[in-house]
Amino acid sequence: MSLNYYDYQAYNNQGVLEKGQLSAESEQEVVNVLKGKKLLPIKIVLSVRQSGQKTQRKGISNSELIDFTQGLTTLMDARMPIDRALLLLEGISESASTRQLIEAIRRDVKEGKTLAQAMDARKNVFSTMYVSIIRAGEEAGILNQLLPSLERFMVDAEETRRHIIGAMVYPAVLFVVGIVSVIIMLTFVVPQFATLFEDAGTRIPPSAAFLLALSEWMQSWGWTLLLIPFGLYFFWKRWGNSKEKKQHRDSFLLKLPILGKLLLYKDTANFARTLGSLLSAGIPLLRALQITRGVVQNTRLVDELTKVEVDVQSGVALGQALDNRKTFPVLLYKLISVGEESGRTASILNQLAETFDGYVKNLIEKLVVLLEPLLILFLGIMVGGIVITMLLAVFSINDVGM
Repeated sequence: MSLNYYDYQAYNNQGVLEKGQLSAESEQEVVNVLKGKKLLPIKIVLSVRQSGQKTQRKGISNSELIDFTQGLTTLMDARMPIDRALLLLEGISESASTRQLIEAIRRDVKEGKTLAQAMDARKNVFSTMYVSIIRAGEEAGILNQLLPSLERFMVDAEETRRHIIGAMVYPAVLFVVGIVSVIIMLTFVVPQFATLFEDAGTRIPPSAAFLLALSEWMQSWGWTLLLIPFGLYFFWKRWGNSKEKKQHRDSFLLKLPILGKLLLYKDTANFARTLGSLLSAGIPLLRALQITRGVVQNTRLVDELTKVEVDVQSGVALGQALDNRKTFPVLLYKLISVGEESGRTASILNQLAETFDGYVKNLIEKLVVLLEPLLILFLGIMVGGIVITMLLAVFSINDVGM
């Protein structure tokens, strides 16, 4: 059954009316919960705001999920029981959506479900990787050892995401301002020259005639440009609406200059960090590889890791298995091979994660450095081309008059 939100009114032992909201599978469950809290329910109605997974995810941001993970890590490290830790986290959480999420998870745990099962029922909030690490920690009894690694992974991933967004803000603003400037010139400035040419009664140069026709189109159909982002989004989704198409798309992305390396290094860093943390906590290699596949976003790389897992299962060393695929960076499988020979695979993987994180940041800086002059050059050519074309057309009128 799915969870719903119920608004309730109930009297406490002192006869004071209390109002609130609970998430439950049925009205009877709300009654049982309220009675357990020594409350006498007098009104229970289904809330307008349902607890469907989409609504819940909308209210849970990455930073709130990180805060929840950090709090759970601290309490698990203190050897606190899961249900008590969840109750404490529910009480200190400032976000209503987070409190409702924790309350629902705590109810599942009290009913006998594992923490991983409770989280797996909310796939829109917790990723496959997140649930897999929690499940591995519970099965091996080392949840307190794996949670710090999960927390560190989430913090590093969020830091990388913010670094990318921050680096791309200026180029994005520059691009938008330039495009808006071109649109304004074509819509409001260029049409002013049409009257000038009509009054002069001369033949309009082909380049100016093209700009005037483009200006006329912009005034009549320029609104269709707003459909371009939606068209690109639709094309992107259609390109990845099946496993084969998505792998083809992701393979294409990996072949792009700079961006391809950026995506490869980012997934490689996530792979190395997660696998290193799992091996450090004593998770067997095959189980760790299964979990680690969940942190890799590129489906082409996921497919390659599946083949690596099969090779390792058949007795091939991890470094050699990665070398056989020839997809990941050479540094990764070379140093893993060294780590396997020296028995330091986990520590070397952790060092590799930091190395590839550095590569990602360097590539982002290179990409921004490359984008800025290219955008300025492109927009300069666009704006300058419009101005020069129209001025040359005006000068040609004067030449004819002379």
